[in-house]
Amino acid sequence: MTFSALDSELTGPLFASAGMRAAFSDRARIEAMLRAEAALAAAESSAGLAPKGLAAAIGKITADDLDLAAIGARAGDAGVLTIPFVQAVEAKLPANLRGHFHYGATSQDILDTAMVLQMRAGLDLIEAEISAIVAGLTKLATAHRKTPMVGRSYGQHAAPISFGFAVATWLSGIGEVGAGLPRVRERALVASLGGPVGTLAALGNKGPAVVAAFAKELGLAAPPIAWHVTRARLAETGAWLGLLIGALAKMATDVVHLASTEVGEVAEPHVAGRGGSSAMPHKRNPISATVILAAHGAAGGHVATLINAMAAADQRPAGAWHAEWHALPQLFGLASGALREARRLAVGLTVDKARMRTNLDLTRGLLFADAVASALAPKLGRDAAHRIVEKAADAVRETGMTLREVLAKNATLPKADLDAAFDLTPAVDAAAVMTDRALAEAKAAVRALTAKRKGR
Repeated sequence: MTFSALDSELTGPLFASAGMRAAFSDRARIEAMLRAEAALAAAESSAGLAPKGLAAAIGKITADDLDLAAIGARAGDAGVLTIPFVQAVEAKLPANLRGHFHYGATSQDILDTAMVLQMRAGLDLIEAEISAIVAGLTKLATAHRKTPMVGRSYGQHAAPISFGFAVATWLSGIGEVGAGLPRVRERALVASLGGPVGTLAALGNKGPAVVAAFAKELGLAAPPIAWHVTRARLAETGAWLGLLIGALAKMATDVVHLASTEVGEVAEPHVAGRGGSSAMPHKRNPISATVILAAHGAAGGHVATLINAMAAADQRPAGAWHAEWHALPQLFGLASGALREARRLAVGLTVDKARMRTNLDLTRGLLFADAVASALAPKLGRDAAHRIVEKAADAVRETGMTLREVLAKNATLPKADLDAAFDLTPAVDAAAVMTDRALAEAKAAVRALTAKRKGR
């Protein structure tokens, strides 16, 4: 039995990437715990608190050497995974080293540090996907920076834009969140080592030095004080993942609408057997958008769990810390599935320019109502221009005439002004300018991410 859609062999591949599922697998967790214990032994050895051979001996043990099912079963009685894990690893060590293993640490130190190591692997995967999505959307927006389409407000045709502008809006939202990744790394990738109540009293006056060496061994930052009960770093990471999924959900929401039969302006990239229906052979459902929206629907609850876990009592909490184990891996998994599908959309979305052009004419010119009112306002006044166009719009709906035809009957309206108002070019050019601004911002964000990555 599985208790998570991401852990399931049946639904896991739908909602999470294979790489992220591996990064947060049971095996990965045990390997991360072994790395944390080896780093602790090395740090204590450098301070003269552990035998020099202990770190190497731990390093020789792998997840394959341990019975994970047995450790899990015993965790049900221990209340925490670390206790049976420590016992299992001790049994694999030479007898003369066992008494020094896990010295001064507490269960939460090892599990928190292991989680941070898994988070680092997960953030690496996420960074690569964000970069690919930004690149794909940049190319798509550039190709369609002047492709006219309907701009919609409240589900209604509003005014002309370009499809490149719509894509650039997606790009800006995703890039804005993605630009926060370096800060997320800085806050999240911090070692945890404090002992039973956070003071590392068992290590005497060598506690701070051991923490620093421990963190250095793992390539993590060293905290100034134990963060057993200050959980903002994990809540921030979860909230950022929720924001990232939300930015992807904006794109998915638009794709679902634009791919609907009545609109038909875009389509998800088609692969044989993908997006079909068990009852309707003709259907090509928007699967990528569906997975992203499912992730968005689930993410908020997990973010709330992490925020609730910040109410941690005293020096070690009961239950609040454990609740995080349900939430954080799920958020990483959901983000990975959403990113994978967003990448498919970014690089493979099919655009129907002809349908976009047809849809521009659906309202018989009402799409230009704002442009007409703006063109007439300098000569007639804003209120008068608005009333004239509003009355003409009513006539369009009642008679089936075009807005241009209705307004042409009004002899007081200059023909040249009307001609200019019904020209798509200014609206599309304005959209292209904004598109270019968003593209420049996205390129700068990618350069910043790349620079940070090279500096690590």
